[in-house]
Amino acid sequence: MTPFAKVERVPGDPILGLMEAFRADPRPGKLDLGVGVYRDAEGRTPIPRAVKLAEQRLVDGEPTKAYVGGHGDARFGELMSRLVLGDSPLPGAGRVGLTQTPGGTGALRLAGDFIARCLPGRRLWLSDPTWPIHETLFPAAGVPVGHYPYVGADNRLDVPGLLAALERIPSGDVVLLHACCHNPTGFDLSPAHWQQVLEVVRARELLPLFDLAYQGFGDGLAQDACAVRLFAEALPAMLVTLSCSKNFGLYRERTGALMVIAEDASRLAAVRSQLASMARNLWSTPPSHGAAVVAEVLGDDALRRLWEEELDGMRRRIVTLRQGLIEALRPHGLDARFAHIAEQRGMFSYTGLTADQVLRLRAEDGVYLLETGRANVAGLDAERLGSLAAAIARVARL
Repeated sequence: MTPFAKVERVPGDPILGLMEAFRADPRPGKLDLGVGVYRDAEGRTPIPRAVKLAEQRLVDGEPTKAYVGGHGDARFGELMSRLVLGDSPLPGAGRVGLTQTPGGTGALRLAGDFIARCLPGRRLWLSDPTWPIHETLFPAAGVPVGHYPYVGADNRLDVPGLLAALERIPSGDVVLLHACCHNPTGFDLSPAHWQQVLEVVRARELLPLFDLAYQGFGDGLAQDACAVRLFAEALPAMLVTLSCSKNFGLYRERTGALMVIAEDASRLAAVRSQLASMARNLWSTPPSHGAAVVAEVLGDDALRRLWEEELDGMRRRIVTLRQGLIEALRPHGLDARFAHIAEQRGMFSYTGLTADQVLRLRAEDGVYLLETGRANVAGLDAERLGSLAAAIARVARL
């Protein structure tokens, strides 16, 4: 018997599988609304000009390719902390530390390992629904998961259900919160809702773990970080995972970070020592290029302004596409039924389409989205909103 004879095949990731199916589809009019990448009017996933200029500077002036250390690029850490926390006094007080990771997924895995090792017995609570990788990554790290309601059967935010569930979570457990642009639903909490969540988290002495993967794609850089800033000001400790894939267009560079806010400098040092030890066994030291690019952009006034202009343009385009799809559905009498699409934020939308309707769209029209009905609004083509609306109308009327 060969060594691998009993190795069983497991199902592939549904999003990656959808990518493969889309690529294999020979139809010229096919439309990919599955994979979570931003696309411009030409259907490309562009590299921001600010990023290209920063990369050229690095090519011309980067002095070394030596390792960046266990916590990564210190300048990247300082500037990203400031991007997330604004003018908060916490970094100056020695309460904030950032560990660079291979993408936001790496940050989540590092957080999972930290919870499993340093907070044994704690359960991590996820929104229902949530990003599918949340469901598999934390158990793989040895962290048991539970769920709190987020979107009800009517495809609307269930804030009362969410708050009631948080009230029942055992004291000391960890709760994962989507800071903005909730994936997969696109439904975000209002500032008033966040205040209510904070009050429960504080009363139950829960540890918040914010997943901030889309800063700048919802309502703006500062607005999208408002929940993180609110909690950071009010609580002694929290974790935040960061991704630069979307807002800097650095998808394949795998640039992310785990931010820790601790009670004081002494506690922060202890936590960071644990994270460095865990990271050593995961990836040793993180890749440098993406973080160096981000630091160059955020640390230069001209590049920073250019990047913010480009990011704002991407955000406004997504909002326009949402509104445009609703207008395209209006002649079919479906604008009210799908009005929530314009109310959602970020790249994704829980459309409300059923699995059968999604499969019909794929088979009959070459329109690819997840069977949950989640669509990547940033993948829409403004010139094809009319035909897409007609296809939706045909399958949604059954």
